[in-house]
Amino acid sequence: MVLSNEPNIPIEEFVDDKTIKALSTFIASNKKSDFNKMTDIIANAFGFSGKSFSQENSNSDKKCINSFANNLALLIQKTWVEKTDVALKEQVLYQLEQLCSGEVNSWKAMYVPFLDTLYDAVYLMFGQQVKADEFKEYALRIDPEFGIFWWYVSNLPHDADWDEAKCRDAVLLGMYFLANY
Repeated sequence: MVLSNEPNIPIEEFVDDKTIKALSTFIASNKKSDFNKMTDIIANAFGFSGKSFSQENSNSDKKCINSFANNLALLIQKTWVEKTDVALKEQVLYQLEQLCSGEVNSWKAMYVPFLDTLYDAVYLMFGQQVKADEFKEYALRIDPEFGIFWWYVSNLPHDADWDEAKCRDAVLLGMYFLANY
């Protein structure tokens, strides 16, 4: 879908260089000290104002997961879909319930299902245009906060082979944004 004759909107108009570099370093580095610092920078771009997002805290993790599940379920339930997508909508709600119910046994095991659920949910909200190259720009134009979130999600590798701590940070960053959206 062509949005206009205007040139592509660069992410730099919405996110500072520090955050752009933070995402790049977060994805590339396997040093915990690197990705913890980068997690905090990205969290700040998502509106986090606490001391350190990357410090593990099971109580705040549970609260974030619950808020994420409630907010995303509400968004999906309120989204009108074509008849052909009703089954996908029900599937996404089921996936969300499975993803967020109970204790997290493995952030690493949760990573891919989390991304799959997000991609399906965003597809339900925006339809086929999600698959267009211009969708990142479109998301930035219609809602810069959501556009920054989608920039983050779409840059995460789908099949990352990261350790538990890095998977936790990657998943919780996405959950945090949607929990507070």
